[in-house]
Amino acid sequence: MTASHSQAIREIVDRIYREESRRIFATLIRLIGDFDLAEEALHEAFAAAVDKWSKEGVPDNPFGWLVSTGRFKGIDMLRRMSRFESSPEKLEAAIALEAEPEDLDEKELRDDQLRLIFTCCHPALPPATQVAMTLREMCGLTTEEVASAFLTSPATIAQRIVRGKAKIRDAGIPYQVPSRTDLPDRLDSVLSVIYLVFNEGYSASSGSSAIRQDLSAEAIRLGRVLVELLPDPEVMGLLALMLLHDARRETRVDAAGDLILLEDQDRSRWDRRKILAGNELLRRALDSRNFGVYTIQAAISSVHAAAATASETDWKQIVGLYDLLLEIEPTPIGELNRAVAVAMRDSPEAGLELIDAILARGDLDDYHLAHAARADLFRRLGRTEKARVAYERALALAVQEPERRFLAKRIREVR
Repeated sequence: MTASHSQAIREIVDRIYREESRRIFATLIRLIGDFDLAEEALHEAFAAAVDKWSKEGVPDNPFGWLVSTGRFKGIDMLRRMSRFESSPEKLEAAIALEAEPEDLDEKELRDDQLRLIFTCCHPALPPATQVAMTLREMCGLTTEEVASAFLTSPATIAQRIVRGKAKIRDAGIPYQVPSRTDLPDRLDSVLSVIYLVFNEGYSASSGSSAIRQDLSAEAIRLGRVLVELLPDPEVMGLLALMLLHDARRETRVDAAGDLILLEDQDRSRWDRRKILAGNELLRRALDSRNFGVYTIQAAISSVHAAAATASETDWKQIVGLYDLLLEIEPTPIGELNRAVAVAMRDSPEAGLELIDAILARGDLDDYHLAHAARADLFRRLGRTEKARVAYERALALAVQEPERRFLAKRIREVR
């Protein structure tokens, strides 16, 4: 066996790990019934692959080989644990797993991935735990990578994941795809976790960078997996929304990492392939006539993508879509976005009136973008002193460095 042969096998195993390890992991959880044991069995199976395949060659079905090897590793681990812990339950689990036939039916494998997504996003888990478990278990990010993405310590993320797994075990949360009756509520939770991950990547809530591409990419990858497994209209709507937003990613910041507003972005650099893919998914979701808030937001993003210049944006259509969105899901942020669209369609005064009404209710008073939008409308009207005060209020609330630099620049401009 030559060094180049070993290196070639290593590269094949690494590629399969990148592409398939989470699918294999999902199946091993079903077979072994334990997150931690399944993870250990997965890594032992891949380690065995490097050794065996170097000597015997790559099998015809590497996926099946790895699942089968992981299953046997799981049986070995359960038997060892039964001896060391004097645990008859572990021995029974090993015997049951040994007796269970290997099931690599394609539908069962697809359902394994769905089971993993729905388990990580189970509503009994706190939202922060759902996100951490989804990124760790479904996407395969390390604990350190998840901690880095959310600007917290690995110990905090590790604690969330440990507690999440304990909750799943102790509460007897079933590792299964929800029934048709429960699916809509449970799907909402899954979609909201995926969109939360995307938004944190698309517009970070804090820190030195406005964009975290790795998180957006993971959310889009999850969205694609979900569309393939469960082509529900809202799943397609969410993926369309993420693709249409992500199409603008390269133009949202300059070389120094400073923000570039939508109206100032170089639209020739928007990713047309993502826009086409997003529009196609949007069309399919709309054709179903059974869509929801993600599809409507995707439609708004699609209108922006269709405009050759900012001034050519169809603001009348965007306001109409926000009206529809607020009928389904009335939220202060939705109202704020509609107010900005009204300002663009009608006049800055009309937008200001709506924003002031939102703030007068006490909603969004601590939301920096509400004050930034208000400041921008004052600036457009030439009311610079009011603009300065509103920008300063926004700056005091903002925690993301690129947004803080942008707001500080605006304050200097209106002084």
